[in-house]
Amino acid sequence: MTYNQRLSLLIVMDSLIVITAIFFGRFLVNADIHVVTMPIILSSITLLISHHFFAFIYKLYKKAWEYASVGELIIIIKAITFSIFTAGLVQAVFLQDIYLRLLAVTWMLHMFLIGGSRFFWRIYRDAFMNQNKSKKRTLIIGAGAAGTMIVRQLLNNKDAELVPIAFIDDDFKKQSLDIFGVPVIGGISKIEEVVRKLAIENIIIAIPSLKKKELNVIFEECSKTNAKTKILPMLEDLITGKVSVNQFRDVEVEDLLGRDPIQMDINSISEYVTNKTVLVTGAGGSIGSEICRQISNYNPKQLVLLGHGENSIYSIELELKDTFRNTPINFTTEIADIQDDQKMMDVMKKYKPEVVYHAAAHKHVPLMERNPDEAVKNNLKGTLNVAEAASWHGVGTFVMISSDKAVNPTSVMGATKRLAEMIIQHMDKTSQTKFVAVRFGNVLGSRGSVIPIFKKQIQKGGPVTVTHPDMVRYFMTIPEASKLVIQAGALAKGGEIFVLDMGEPVKIVDLAKNLIRLSGNTIEDIGLRFTGMRPGEKLFEELLNEDEVHEKQIYPKIYIGKTSELHIEQIQEIITNYSRIDSNLLRERLVNLANNKVVQMVKVSS
Repeated sequence: MTYNQRLSLLIVMDSLIVITAIFFGRFLVNADIHVVTMPIILSSITLLISHHFFAFIYKLYKKAWEYASVGELIIIIKAITFSIFTAGLVQAVFLQDIYLRLLAVTWMLHMFLIGGSRFFWRIYRDAFMNQNKSKKRTLIIGAGAAGTMIVRQLLNNKDAELVPIAFIDDDFKKQSLDIFGVPVIGGISKIEEVVRKLAIENIIIAIPSLKKKELNVIFEECSKTNAKTKILPMLEDLITGKVSVNQFRDVEVEDLLGRDPIQMDINSISEYVTNKTVLVTGAGGSIGSEICRQISNYNPKQLVLLGHGENSIYSIELELKDTFRNTPINFTTEIADIQDDQKMMDVMKKYKPEVVYHAAAHKHVPLMERNPDEAVKNNLKGTLNVAEAASWHGVGTFVMISSDKAVNPTSVMGATKRLAEMIIQHMDKTSQTKFVAVRFGNVLGSRGSVIPIFKKQIQKGGPVTVTHPDMVRYFMTIPEASKLVIQAGALAKGGEIFVLDMGEPVKIVDLAKNLIRLSGNTIEDIGLRFTGMRPGEKLFEELLNEDEVHEKQIYPKIYIGKTSELHIEQIQEIITNYSRIDSNLLRERLVNLANNKVVQMVKVSS
């Protein structure tokens, strides 16, 4: 039906309703309906004209009545009330009298017939049209603003695949109430029971303000059922139209293990990044590439992407140029090996960066155990090359990426990271450049993470292999780790080792179980197998004790580690002679040297 056809239909229908209302009102007020008097004729003509006038004023003929709600009802009340008031005014002027009973009864009939005709479309759509489609019965977790918005959109969208059956909410004030006809039938503890009783096929978690621990509790309850669990996108993305109501996403492991985001000091970061030349080593890696993305948000003048692998560097270059195509940032690439000291000098001389983020390193623990000489070449000699080149060419701030495995290290990788921190701290004492290191734990989704391995094992049908049932690790997301690195540069005074407050450790076996559940499988179907610890691994990644933390805070969630001695001469000796040292002896010497340092931690504050 075209707009003009629809408009004509509504005008004719409303005209009949107005005439019916006033003549039927006349019958209710005075049973002698056959007598057509002047007041009836005048009132009918006035009411007909005024109704259409106010209908156009309040755009009653432009409303999509199949989606009618309280707002539309209020508009109907206004239009009809003003129409009746106008009829009464005309009666007073021309008839010197106001027929109040007739007008009151007509108002009620008018309301009933106009409202009924309009809301019939909504009732028809809800009761009949939506039942003609096969929809998935859906439980909404959260009866707040987000949850009710989702229910309303699902009810209004006849093409939606989901139909809301019930709400779950821990707020006792909402329980036993109906919202848009959907009942709130209990709290989080009732999820399993409700899913079973109501034959729920889908669960949507619609609480954008959820803390990570609360989400874990809810997901644990949802995982006891066979229903598919999804989570609401960010509320602002729904409101701005970036995503639609049908684009609920699956719960990811990052949602369960990630923590509340670190708050950034935007002003201090902008001060040392905006309109500056920034160089990132290892720019094609998981952390390096994310640092490039985050840095680009602050509009540096030039961003130099340095890496050894041409494919990864080419990939991040294309991505950044496309994402930030409307900015004046100059993205430049350099294919280079940090083990080449002359090349590092040439790159620093060519670009003269004000800020360097050193993310290039070997990070795989078992591989470095078998190849300690390569760990020395890349993690120690490479770091020294980049640091000396930065110092020589007057870089303002140098930020090195370290690891929590550098704390009391038992592996070659952890030891070389700890010794690289010593190199950085020594450079800070002898250079005008501010050298700092940022130490953090395992990064979700990075190339060295267990998560991609677990996912591949699940795709192949299992089993998922875990080294030890008691092994725990600290986790953070790639964006969180990258933001910490950037924030550290803004906090740097020189010589600090920044350490993130990484929250509670996560058991690797629990991580594996969550990934199996998130994939839609059961642990019994996929299976778990323990393989034993690998060389260089520890059950627990150690953090700082409470007595090592200074009470004064410099920045929320960030600590500083300080070292009493640096052993720079022994490190230089290893870098010079590593190729002539037996692998077993080299491994032992690296770990022993790294463990000779006592790190005192001081909390960094704002």
